[in-house]
Amino acid sequence: MQIQKIQERAGFTMWQFLWNGLRARPLRTSFAIVGVAIEVLLILLIVGMTSGVVSEWAHRVEGVGADILVQPPNSSIFLAFSSPVMQESLADRIAALKGVDQVAPVLVAADARNLDIIYGIDYASFNSLSTGFRFGSGGPFAGPYDAIVDDIKAQSKHLKVGGKIVLLGHEFNICGIVASGKGARNYIPLLTAQDLAGAEKRVSIFYVRSTGDTEAARQELARLLPGHRILSMAEYLTLMNSSNLPELKPFINSMVVLGLAISFLIVLLTMYTMVMERTREIGILKALGASRWAILRYVLEETLLIAALGTIAGLASTYLVRAVLLETTPTMTILISAEWIMRAALLALIGALAGALYPAYRAARTDPVKALAYE
Repeated sequence: MQIQKIQERAGFTMWQFLWNGLRARPLRTSFAIVGVAIEVLLILLIVGMTSGVVSEWAHRVEGVGADILVQPPNSSIFLAFSSPVMQESLADRIAALKGVDQVAPVLVAADARNLDIIYGIDYASFNSLSTGFRFGSGGPFAGPYDAIVDDIKAQSKHLKVGGKIVLLGHEFNICGIVASGKGARNYIPLLTAQDLAGAEKRVSIFYVRSTGDTEAARQELARLLPGHRILSMAEYLTLMNSSNLPELKPFINSMVVLGLAISFLIVLLTMYTMVMERTREIGILKALGASRWAILRYVLEETLLIAALGTIAGLASTYLVRAVLLETTPTMTILISAEWIMRAALLALIGALAGALYPAYRAARTDPVKALAYE
């Protein structure tokens, strides 16, 4: 209340007082706002990219047309990290089970060079899981080193039927371009994939379509293959969430902590510098009757204003970067949810306030006599 009375005598409002404080040192203020904006950008972009990749991958797996996924024991829920250790001959035993309509063995390979996921497929069985591939141009495999790519991959890499693409270190002829949404973006013949991966007659996963009763078929599979990871598509889609995946939690938490640290350190440095620069001003306020709490509140209110401006700048930067990335890399999916926007804003506020506590405490304890003599 003391600062407000002083402001009223001088004809100022609280907002004018705060704005004048921020405008007095525009470079320092900008530095603090950028620090908070970086925290918001870092959190939203990293979480958005991981959530987008997981969500988009789950959507594509769902589009394959299977009801059940069969993976080896102790395999990762990320199908790209399922080693080809299951015998391809299991497909016949699975197909003979009651309640099973169609089985498609798939070898999943990751091309580290291009950060691509490649499906080695038996074209007939994989295509029969759903309504089949929808070709925009070209057609099915005609030779062992033919490849099918989806339209998004073709658009981003300017690929055409009859052109060449390098997958797993080997050159393939592009025989067809299909609509996206069926697992991978690249498909090659299963025998070729097994040969290149050194996994003769082995596969990474079986996609299974039931005759209608998915749970009954899943139980039959569990009896046939004890210890294997057998998930219905509904279970898989529920698990494929960035907040549910143990593989991603440490990474996301690390990014959140890093963002908090950046915000904390930048605001701490900025507000400490502000307090040192305004020592005489703070001494005058205390000499005119301002209490410690009033000074403390003033510093924290200025920090809140910086945090708000930084959050707005961070949100604007996030959507700008997202637009640029989606334009330059169509295969990338960045999912920004309202929940994480709120979390990022709250974390920015917490980091900024934590960084301002010591400078605010120092300002509140300033001796007005020494402050007035401060040069």
